[in-house]
Amino acid sequence: MNMNIHKTKTRILLFDIETMANLGFIWGKYEQNVIQYQEEWYMLSVAWKWLDEKKVYIKALPDYKGYKGGRSNERKLVESLWHLFDEADVIIGHNAQSFDIKKTNAKFIEHGFNPPSPYKVIDTKLVARRYFNFNSNKLDDLANILGLGRKIDTGGFDLWLGCASGDKKSWKKMCTYNKHDVVLLEQVYLKMRGWMNPHPHVGSLNETRGNCQSCNSTNLQKRGFGIRGNAIRVQRLQCQDCGSWTSQTIPKLAKK
Repeated sequence: MNMNIHKTKTRILLFDIETMANLGFIWGKYEQNVIQYQEEWYMLSVAWKWLDEKKVYIKALPDYKGYKGGRSNERKLVESLWHLFDEADVIIGHNAQSFDIKKTNAKFIEHGFNPPSPYKVIDTKLVARRYFNFNSNKLDDLANILGLGRKIDTGGFDLWLGCASGDKKSWKKMCTYNKHDVVLLEQVYLKMRGWMNPHPHVGSLNETRGNCQSCNSTNLQKRGFGIRGNAIRVQRLQCQDCGSWTSQTIPKLAKK
């Protein structure tokens, strides 16, 4: 049974996954074709938090019973992620459309899961690309230029190799790295939220009217009038919490 039909609060999920590289054979080093895969990529961990909640969560392969290194427990990790997607109404990620969500969907179908409940996607990399012209749209660079901090230095691919071999110190560092990316993701999203138009209406599940469509705030200020289409006059409103703009149709006066 899908329990989402009883929800009254819009659930907004911020998430980030870490994956292991493919292992294969090649003849050289530069721009090579893979001769044969020895082992295809697999999921290492997922970090997430719910918007407006404080805690950042993390699940990694060693968190499940029976971990023996490598890709063991991957289906259990993927199942945990499926339940998160199924609960979410809006999913936020950086480069989510091209990487995180497609990688996640690949694991869903590989392990026999049906599609989760429908959701809207906010990809902060695409938001940055659409509304701004930064020198780089990488999460680390965006967070840096916006004064929000930097990603944790992983030390390179040795960290991934350490996790693949089951090294506990490597896993601890990977989980810290993964969680911190979600912290930066939320900060970057909140910084850019007011610029997003249209933003998925976060108040629609709560049946709210006259609230900010981006953050559901009621702190709206009237800021003049505008025209929708060719002839519909609207009241322009700006949210004083997130800065987002919206508008409301001005009701027509009843004819006497």
